[in-house]
Amino acid sequence: MPISPTEFLKKYGFDEEEEERDHSLRHNAMEHAKHLKRPHAGTPHDWEEWERYKKEHPDEIEDDEDNS
Repeated sequence: MPISPTEFLKKYGFDEEEEERDHSLRHNAMEHAKHLKRPHAGTPHDWEEWERYKKEHPDEIEDDEDNS
């Protein structure tokens, strides 16, 4: 006797709804802080701060700069 698609999904654990992705400002700020990348815009002060941080913490930077 065949089972319904709903029963199949329940049986194999696929009936749980996926969590919605958090789009809050706090979440976005935390993600940005965890994955530091070169700024796309900003004041000269922002760029000076970025260059200083790159020198002090080179292992914490995700290098996505296009050096062409």
